[in-house]
Amino acid sequence: MRIAMVSEHADPLAAVGGVDAGGQNVHVAGLATALAALGHEVTVHTRRAGNEPAAITMAPGVTVEHVPAGPAAPLVKDDLLPHMPEFAAHLERRWRGRRPDVVHAHFWMSGMAALAAAADLGVPVVQTFHALGSVKRRWQGSADTSPPARLAIERDIGRRAAAVIATCSDEVKELAAMDVPVARVSVVPCGVDLGLFRPDGTITRHEDRDGHVRILSIGRLVPRKGVETVIEALCHVPDARLVIAGGEPGDEDTPRLRALAASHGVGGRVRLIGAVARADVPALMRSAQVVVTVPWYEPFGMVPVEAMACGVPVVASAVGGHLDTVAGCGMLVPARRPRILAAVLRDLLARPDLRASLGATGVRRARSRYGWPQVAAQTESVYRSLIGDRVGPLAAAGG
Repeated sequence: MRIAMVSEHADPLAAVGGVDAGGQNVHVAGLATALAALGHEVTVHTRRAGNEPAAITMAPGVTVEHVPAGPAAPLVKDDLLPHMPEFAAHLERRWRGRRPDVVHAHFWMSGMAALAAAADLGVPVVQTFHALGSVKRRWQGSADTSPPARLAIERDIGRRAAAVIATCSDEVKELAAMDVPVARVSVVPCGVDLGLFRPDGTITRHEDRDGHVRILSIGRLVPRKGVETVIEALCHVPDARLVIAGGEPGDEDTPRLRALAASHGVGGRVRLIGAVARADVPALMRSAQVVVTVPWYEPFGMVPVEAMACGVPVVASAVGGHLDTVAGCGMLVPARRPRILAAVLRDLLARPDLRASLGATGVRRARSRYGWPQVAAQTESVYRSLIGDRVGPLAAAGG
C-alpha cells in the first residue's frame, strides 16, 4: 500500500520539546515507521521550515518530503493557514504524478490541504485531529491564538473525510458534538517505542545526591501543560525535588517557571534542565520516583504512556486520553488543583509498595495496548476498510 501522510507543522524529524514540537511529531514518526515495517511505502509531507532537503529517508520504507509553502523559515502553526493553498497545490501535483492509495492527514490544517489536494484524484483521506479547536477554546478562552475559522474548518473536515481516527474515547464525544458521523470514527491510540521505553536500562544521574525523592515533569512548557500546577503543589510536598525537562533556548516559559518557583519559595527544589534528546528520555524517566503530567486538556498524552512503559508510576490530570491510558494503573487528579495533586504525591511518595505496584501495572498496560506494531495494525485496518484488498503491502511500488 502506498500511504501519504500529511503533517503540515509537525516534522517527524524535528527535535521534540519546542513550542510546536511534541506528541504529534513523535506519533507521525512512530506510525510511519511501524506501517513501513508491515511492508507499506510511506511518504510524510511536512512544511519546509529552513534548508531541509526536499526529500530524506527517515527509516526503511519511509521518506519525509519537505513541502515549499510560505517562507523557508520557522513559523508558529497558528500562522500557517494562509500558506495551506500553496501546500495543497504542491501535494496535488505530487500525487498526480505518483498517486497514493490512501492519505492520512494529521492536524486540522493538514486535513484541509489533503482534502483539497485529493478531491479530484479519488483518493480517500483519513483524518487524525490530534487536538480539537473546540476543546482548546473551551480551556484557553481569549488566550486561544488559533485562527478564527478553525472550528468551522474542523467541522467540515470531519464531515468530508472518508474516516476519522480519534486517539481516545473522550475525543469521540467531542466529534459527535461537532456533528461528525460517529459511524466513520475509529479509536486508535498513539503508540510507544517499547524497545526504547522499558523498565530496564540506564538511569540519569542527577547532581543532588541527598536522598530527596524526585518528581519529573517532562514536555512542552506552555501554560496549558500545567507545569505551574506541579510547582505550586511542590510547596506542600516537603523533601521532594522537581526536575522539569523541556523548553528551548530563549523561550519565555523557562524564566517564567523559574520566577514562579522562586516566588513560592521552592526555587532551590526545582531544576529546569531544558530539552532532552529523545534517546535520553527513558533514562531520565527511570531516574524519577514519579512522573507528573497535569495539563488542562490532553488529546492523548504521550508522556504517561512512555513513563508507564518505563515502569515509573504516573500522576496525571483526569482529562482526554489520560482517561483511557492512566485510569486503573496510575493516579488521576483534577487539572489545575495543586493542593489535591500535592496530597496524592505525598501519599504516593510515602508508599514504595504502591509505587512498585503501579509501575508494574503500567508496564503491562503499555506492552499490551500501546506498542507501535499493534497501533499500526489497527491503523492499517482503517485504511483497508476504505480501499479493500485491491492493493497489497508493496503492490503499488510498480505503478
